[in-house]
Amino acid sequence: MGSTGDRPDATHAAIASDADLGRRIDEWMAGNFDDISRSVAVRLIKSGSVHVNGEPPKPSLRLAAGDEIQIWKTDKPDETPAPQDIQFEIVYEDFGIIAVNKPPGLPVHPGAGRPDRTLVNGLLARYPEIASIGGASRPGIVHRLDMDTSGILLVARTEREHASLVSQFADRAVVKTYLALVEGRVIHDSGVIEAPVGRKSSDRRRMEVNWSGKNAVTKFEIVTRTCTASLLKLGLTTGRTHQARVHLEAIGHPVVGDTGYGGRNVLESTGCVDPRPDRQMLHAWRISVRRSDGCRIECWAGLPGDFQRAAAQLGVDDAELSTFSGTGYNVEA
Repeated sequence: MGSTGDRPDATHAAIASDADLGRRIDEWMAGNFDDISRSVAVRLIKSGSVHVNGEPPKPSLRLAAGDEIQIWKTDKPDETPAPQDIQFEIVYEDFGIIAVNKPPGLPVHPGAGRPDRTLVNGLLARYPEIASIGGASRPGIVHRLDMDTSGILLVARTEREHASLVSQFADRAVVKTYLALVEGRVIHDSGVIEAPVGRKSSDRRRMEVNWSGKNAVTKFEIVTRTCTASLLKLGLTTGRTHQARVHLEAIGHPVVGDTGYGGRNVLESTGCVDPRPDRQMLHAWRISVRRSDGCRIECWAGLPGDFQRAAAQLGVDDAELSTFSGTGYNVEA
């Protein structure tokens, strides 16, 4: 959605000082770390291994004092993951872009403790040409979803589209809409959650609303309410790690099944045979971007079965759920 996925702690991290004002990020990296040259800096930025204030920058980004820079760099050269037969649905594809309907439980790319059986392994089996696009360990990847978040994820097939998509994400020009099944009746029909998000000092793998963190904005709109839950549409203006989950916990309506961010087992009270979701009920429903030729592409992915079952068990009407059952795309010049 923005970036919402888990990843290990950065290998390099710093806060830009007053003296860094106006410096290009690639130049700054090369000047501040002995093991990073200008060309390595550009490669790391283009592969998505650099975040400024929680989001991937362009190499030409000019720093402001207080900017938080995180870099993920391994000591050994990146290795291209092995192609593997992984099951996932392709919603849209053209000469330069692939839109995947990522199932829940599938990691986007190899990482600590997950050497293979990821979406990237499956993509390389179907689209071997992406091996050289972006970083070797994350070929074609321009944004991420948490392993247990389902829905639309875009992949670049060419360097031109990779650069275009990375630029659009950095400029916040990508329109993303998520669906979230949350605990309790949300009182307001719509609203904006604006609260900074940062890493927890006690657990760097998790995030929290933290007034020393970075600005984060989540818009919400009620789809329907039941006695015990609400179905929301979410628009993420920013893309901080775990942003939607953290913001929804902060307003007292954690995502159903999200035990990492305050979610309880609300389905136990329904007397269902299978009351415990094994993941957070968060789904990347729609995404809209422009191709490098100017055409706008909008893709959407229907709700997966486990989300529909959990929503139905909490009283969401079938007619409401059917609104989000289709998968497809639209292309406009």
